[in-house]
Amino acid sequence: MTFAAALREHRYARGMSLADLSDHVHFHRGFIHRVETGERAPNRQLAEAADTALQTGGALVREYEEDESVREEEAATRKALASSLATTRSLCELADLEIDEIGSGVEEAAVDYLGWAPAPMLQRADALRSDVLKRLKDYRHGPHERADLYVAAGRLSGILAYAALDLGDAGAALEHARAAARCARYAGDTELLVWVRGTQSLIARFNGDYGVALDYVRDGMAHVSEGLGTGEARLLCGEAQCLANLGDSRAANAILNAAEQARERVHRPDSVPGLFEFSETKQRYYAGSSLIWLDGGDDARRAATEAQAAIDSWQQMPAEQRSLDDERLAHIYKATALVQLDDVEGAAEAMAPILTLPREAQISWISKRASRIGSMLSTPRFQGSPAATDLREAVAALKTS
Repeated sequence: MTFAAALREHRYARGMSLADLSDHVHFHRGFIHRVETGERAPNRQLAEAADTALQTGGALVREYEEDESVREEEAATRKALASSLATTRSLCELADLEIDEIGSGVEEAAVDYLGWAPAPMLQRADALRSDVLKRLKDYRHGPHERADLYVAAGRLSGILAYAALDLGDAGAALEHARAAARCARYAGDTELLVWVRGTQSLIARFNGDYGVALDYVRDGMAHVSEGLGTGEARLLCGEAQCLANLGDSRAANAILNAAEQARERVHRPDSVPGLFEFSETKQRYYAGSSLIWLDGGDDARRAATEAQAAIDSWQQMPAEQRSLDDERLAHIYKATALVQLDDVEGAAEAMAPILTLPREAQISWISKRASRIGSMLSTPRFQGSPAATDLREAVAALKTS
C-alpha cells in the first residue's frame, strides 16, 4: 500500500474529514487532498503529524519511508536515463566512431540483462558507454580495431534501448536504437543491424505503430544472411506480431511457421549471448504474444500452448539463463488467451505469480499487457462472474501494492 492510500484509509477509519485532519496536523487541507490523490509527494513532517493524529503507531511513518525509498530510486533512474540519452546524442554527432575494446564487458551486460531489473542495467550500460565515449575522444585504440569498436558501441546502445523501453520510455529507446543502427552500419556488421531493426520494430509495436514496425522488419530482412544467427527468426516473429495485431490470422500463423523453418536453417550461432540471441524458448514466447491479438478460438489455444511451453522451458533453466521479465509476460499472455477461451479460473491461476510482484519488478510491458486483461474482463461477456470480478480487481491493484 502507498502512503497516500494508507493516509486516506486511516483517516476514514478515524472518521475524520480533511478539515479535521488539517486542524490536527497544521497542514492545509488542499495539500492533504493532493497528497491523498497522488498529485503531491508527502513530506516527513506530514507523515509524523498524521501518524500521531490518527494514532497509527508508526505505520504511516513506515509507509512514508517506503514510498520515499521508491521515489529516490526512480529519481536515480531518471538521472541515468537522461545521462544515457546525452551520450547517445554525442555518439550520433560524431563523424568517426572509434571505441576501445570492451567486448567482454558488453557480453556480460547482455547476459546479465536477462535477470536484472532494467533500472540498474540502464545505469550499468550508461557507465560503460560513458567510458567508451571518453576513450573514443582520447583516441585510445589501435588502428585496426575500428569495426570491433563500432560493434561494441552499437551493442551498448542496444542494451540501453531495451532498458529504456522496459522503463516505458519509447522515445528514449528509439534514440538509443538509432545510435545502435549507426554503429552497425559503420562497422559493416549485418548481424547487429538485423538485431537493431528487430528492436526498432519492437519499439514501434510498443507504440502500436504496426505499419512502421513492419517497415523495420522488411528492412532488416534485406540484410539477413541465411543461417547466420537467429536474426531472421526474430524478425519473422516480429512480423507475425504485427500481422496478428492487424487481424490477419492466416498470415500470422504462416509467418510463425516460417520462423520455425528459419531456426532450423541456423548453422552459426549468434555472436553474443543473452539479450542478443533469440532462443527457441523466446521464439515460443513470441508466438504466444502474437496470437493473443486475434479473435480467440484456435489462435488462443495455440497462444496458450506456446506461452506455457516457454514458461516450462525457462523454469528448467539455470537462474542465470532465465529471462525473468519475458517469463512473467508469458504468464500474462497465457492468461489473456485463457480469458479469450472463457477460462477465467485458468487465467487467474496463470496470473498468480504476476499479482504478487513488487512494484520495482513490474516493467512497462507488464503494466500494459495486464491492463488489457482487466479491460477484457470488464466487458458484458463476463458480467455476473465472481471469478472475473476478482481477477479484474487484482489486476487493477498492480502498481499500487
